[in-house]
Amino acid sequence: MQKSNTFSLATLTALFFAMGFITVLNDILIPHLKAAFELNYFESALIQFCFFGAYFITGGFFGKLLSEIGYPAGVIFGFILTAFGCILFYPAASTASYGVFLAALFILASGVVLLQTAGNPFVTLLSPGKEASSLTLVQAFNSLGTTLGPLFGGAFILSSTAQFASKAEEAQSVQIPYLCIAGVLLFLALVVYLLKLPDVRETAEKISEENQDGKTSMFEYKHLVLGAAAIFFYVGAEVSIGSFLILTMKDVSGIDEVSGAKYIVFYWGGAMVGRFIGSAVMRFIAPNKCLAFNCFMSILLALIAILYGGQIAMFALLAIGFFNSIMFPTIFSLATKNLGKFTSQASGLICIAIVGGAIVPPIQGLIADSTSLILSYIIPMLCYFYILFFALIGFKAK
Repeated sequence: MQKSNTFSLATLTALFFAMGFITVLNDILIPHLKAAFELNYFESALIQFCFFGAYFITGGFFGKLLSEIGYPAGVIFGFILTAFGCILFYPAASTASYGVFLAALFILASGVVLLQTAGNPFVTLLSPGKEASSLTLVQAFNSLGTTLGPLFGGAFILSSTAQFASKAEEAQSVQIPYLCIAGVLLFLALVVYLLKLPDVRETAEKISEENQDGKTSMFEYKHLVLGAAAIFFYVGAEVSIGSFLILTMKDVSGIDEVSGAKYIVFYWGGAMVGRFIGSAVMRFIAPNKCLAFNCFMSILLALIAILYGGQIAMFALLAIGFFNSIMFPTIFSLATKNLGKFTSQASGLICIAIVGGAIVPPIQGLIADSTSLILSYIIPMLCYFYILFFALIGFKAK
């Protein structure tokens, strides 16, 4: 790997850290706003619906935009748009309206979509021949963000809940934390602008010329289409489990929200550890085999949680985080391999597929409302079955 590429990859770790940190705060917002606005499970899951719904609405557009402006510019604009969404939390909280909160969250999420659409292919094009291991390593810093996010949210959002006499004041407790995040994001945008990262669109064109496969559309690559579906189910499962973990711990073990936010660190922290390990393991073992093994373990742990309940369920669900670790970067690298000039558009398609994080949590919420919260984990378990299919068969469909 060229020295300049190594420096660029190191710089992109800040991008992945920021995405993880911001996204995981939704797991804190769900129990916080559920209490502030007296929501049921389905209504509280609309937080994830609005956040990940942005992927479906804006992912395709951003994929085409990156073909025109390049990946470095996409990263800069992504930071700025995300910061703007964070700033909008201030007036949204002042209105004490759940609907306005969701609108601000959608704008914030659109910025994260642009960061995601630019960041993933940027890494794969900077590390030819080592796509899966490099993306997994950089995504480990995404997991570092998701590990520290709950601690930040628990300390500055959930812990302040008991201090407020009214629901309006409780909702406003998110204002200062999100303003601070906005400031950091704007600083990162400035840093990336000053560093002048390389534009790798020419690399994608060269890959396309070397392949000479005659394809005229990204949809002609079956492994991409099947991989996009795998991303849908993976993000749906991961987000759905994370969304209801704090509420599940309160339900099965009587753990309060602030303590639950500390426990959820193990879910996201396990993903971080797993990605560091996975980036090394996949240099020796085929990425699809690692993916298949992790899917099998996630299915087994979800089944144990459903069958046994109680604290066994709590620890089984937390352990799934470790096996989630390599799934996103591995699926992404397998799905976008050898796409050449279609890489940026394919990244947009995969970002659209991240809408699974918007669809699956409300479905689990409906199951939880009609049966029980612990039984509702059958939904993410079914998601892992499809990913297992992609790991064993679907990735071969060239």
